[in-house]
Amino acid sequence: MNSTNSGWKASGPGAEVAALLREGSPRVRALALRLAGKLDLALLRSELAAAQADPDEEVRVAAQWALERVTPNGGRGGAIIQRHGGYQGLKAHQAAEIAYDATAAFCNRFIERRSRTHDQMVQAARSGKQNIVEASAAAGISSKTELKLTGVARASLEELLADFRDFLRQRGLPQWGKEDPRAAEVRKLAYVENRSYRTYKSYFEEGSPEAAANTALCLVYQATYLLDRLLKQLERAFIEKGGISERMFQARQEHRRQEQGL
Repeated sequence: MNSTNSGWKASGPGAEVAALLREGSPRVRALALRLAGKLDLALLRSELAAAQADPDEEVRVAAQWALERVTPNGGRGGAIIQRHGGYQGLKAHQAAEIAYDATAAFCNRFIERRSRTHDQMVQAARSGKQNIVEASAAAGISSKTELKLTGVARASLEELLADFRDFLRQRGLPQWGKEDPRAAEVRKLAYVENRSYRTYKSYFEEGSPEAAANTALCLVYQATYLLDRLLKQLERAFIEKGGISERMFQARQEHRRQEQGL
């Protein structure tokens, strides 16, 4: 596995661990990945991400473990600035990214590229993904903005669902029901390890219009389900912890208590 340049210096633990990640032994690579997680070597994030595609299962598991523990993009936050970034680890983002790639492939194959419908569907899919990224970045400062952008992502994907249903309806093609074995087969792929667009590639690049559109519907439904769960988590967190105004007040009160020796 080749190491990419992530900005770490040529000396220090980052360089030493990066060197171990290039070792031929899977066992050594796995140990190095766990060390990167324990030491919070966030500068090696790209190496950790690349290791998720390692041919050895132990290495892939260690890479995921390490990524969950290093500082998220944007930082962990503190008493006032909440933990933010790290959207790559969100299941909702992963599902939305697959739906975006699938939609782009679907539209390039079945929708006139110069048509407004093509642009609208691709943009709706991109909005579903990109607003999760922006919400994650905004989380440190504004819970309200985080909730709003996550809601925009959800609404964009709902619009995309309507577009795929219209595609099937206007061409007289059936929409697969929940009990349809073909739909069940697609849903099972959600449990494939390291799931990505490649998991569904054959449906969109080789399948019929009916199969491609119905597979896309399954993917977007999965993404909206995960976004609904994420919205509930964000709402609960806001109710329990409040927004930045409350955190600023609480941090100031704590500072005063410490100054007074209370």
